[in-house]
Amino acid sequence: MYLKRPATGLAFCLFYLSSYFTNKYVLSVLKFTYPTLFQGWQTLVGGFLLHISWKIGWTEISSSSRSEVLSWLPASALFVGIIYAGSRALSRLPIPIFLTLHNAADVIACGIEAFVQKEQTSRLKICRVLTLLVAAGCLPFCDPQFDTDGYFWALIHLLCIGDLFSALEFPFLYFYRFHSSCFASGLLGFLLTLYTMKLKSNTSSGQYAAWSFLAKVITAALSLFFFEIAMNVPTACCLLLGGFAEASLLYIERTGI
Repeated sequence: MYLKRPATGLAFCLFYLSSYFTNKYVLSVLKFTYPTLFQGWQTLVGGFLLHISWKIGWTEISSSSRSEVLSWLPASALFVGIIYAGSRALSRLPIPIFLTLHNAADVIACGIEAFVQKEQTSRLKICRVLTLLVAAGCLPFCDPQFDTDGYFWALIHLLCIGDLFSALEFPFLYFYRFHSSCFASGLLGFLLTLYTMKLKSNTSSGQYAAWSFLAKVITAALSLFFFEIAMNVPTACCLLLGGFAEASLLYIERTGI
């Protein structure tokens, strides 16, 4: 599939890669396993940058009524839980395994479309979802670095409360590399969100899926050279199976099946 908007797409891939690498560095290498504080810092930096970009005309912020804001509260709480659980999982799992498990969220989306919204689902979509399910479901049984907590937080997206006071005992709390990494995480997260919105609004769903797939492949592949991961044949097969299922989305989007 020919990739349109190369400048925007490449910027999206760059920020996708940088954002995951920075978060992995803070959560795994520096071992700052306090997602509530980390998420709060990212939100603070992102909100500040969003306000600046609105002031200089880069983004548009529309006002909402109180009822509209209240209607979004359940989704906002779920989003917070997803970020919290994702941070806990990323701190303990290698990036390729985390992305494979993350992609399995499409199984839930497909189930809602089929059983709740009563939408017709093609056989190809069902095969893709089953492939994602097999890839993610087999990983815990063949992962040589199996971590119970990592898989728990990757699969169970619950809103939890962290122990904020224990963060004061973090050994790198006053080190410049921790501060700079946290700031970079907030900055890169904002830029990734900005370019995700820009890419979605300027390309078709198929083109966005292609750029997203490319970003995930680059991020997963390069992470093997920067972060520790134990690999065996079954684990590699699960990762490749998950990648194949993700790639099949490009065909589905292109053909409209």
